[in-house]
Amino acid sequence: MVDTLFQAPIGAGTHDAVLSSYDYITAGLRQYELDNNMNGYYIAPAFIDKVVVHIVKIFMNLPNIKVPLILGIWGGKGQGKSFQCELVFAKMGINLFMMSAGELESGNAGEPAKLIRQRYREATDRITKGKMFGGSTQYTINNQMVNATLMNIADNSTNVQLIGMYNKHENPRVPIIVTGNDFSTLYAPLIRDGRMGKFFWDPNRDNIIGVCTGIFWMDNVPRDNVVKLVDTFHDQSIDFFGAIRARVYDDEVRKWITRVGVENVGGKIVNLREKLPEFEQLKMCVDNLIEYEKMLVQEQENVKRARLSDKYLKSAA
Repeated sequence: MVDTLFQAPIGAGTHDAVLSSYDYITAGLRQYELDNNMNGYYIAPAFIDKVVVHIVKIFMNLPNIKVPLILGIWGGKGQGKSFQCELVFAKMGINLFMMSAGELESGNAGEPAKLIRQRYREATDRITKGKMFGGSTQYTINNQMVNATLMNIADNSTNVQLIGMYNKHENPRVPIIVTGNDFSTLYAPLIRDGRMGKFFWDPNRDNIIGVCTGIFWMDNVPRDNVVKLVDTFHDQSIDFFGAIRARVYDDEVRKWITRVGVENVGGKIVNLREKLPEFEQLKMCVDNLIEYEKMLVQEQENVKRARLSDKYLKSAA
């Protein structure tokens, strides 16, 4: 059994959801088949439906309807939430204004809030000038000032003021997409229904197979082989299969290092004196991929069992 540290289990934490991704779409509504492929990559139907509907509603004038500005997409780690978002944005032709937790770290308490307002206004200016269909900002929320600023923007999305500028200025609404693992840790007033729509991303077997087919499509791995990979390690997250593909080239890189010599590697890849080495597309055999999968799982097990920090503390005592 793979340790929960390395997977996104259901029923083993506060991210356990009452509904699955597809339960959010009521059976009473007419379903429209949206094109869910982007340059060979798969977008889950429930995912593209939720994101596209949310973004389009933001820009429509619906009669006496207040559409939440923020859409929160949450679920287990390593399940491709951010990448699925980027595929949807690319398919819609949307320019993405992205922010991460690292950008919101500052010794000045007011800087994170200021940065959010600046990014939001940048997006509204692009819309006003007609340079984009829409805008989307992806946030990782990490402090009280950010929570308060996002709540204020959600409540007054057409009148967002920059720090030190308080003139009345009406701006277009810009949809905000938030991705995270556990929304129960967020400030409760921020995630209430009037401010944030919520979508639990829990990829089923068909979703995982679809995404993994996109991961291996450049390698011409047959769909049947992809299905075998997924079913063999069905309890792993999507990024696990991306790691397998990267691991396949380890042997080729190792051969190149042996050929040029460890002492000469620096001049070959850092202080470039010649072109970087080029590798031919490898033919990926399903049996070899399964062996690499087993190696990754063994590494996970080793981390779980070793507990080197415990040994260190015992020896120091």
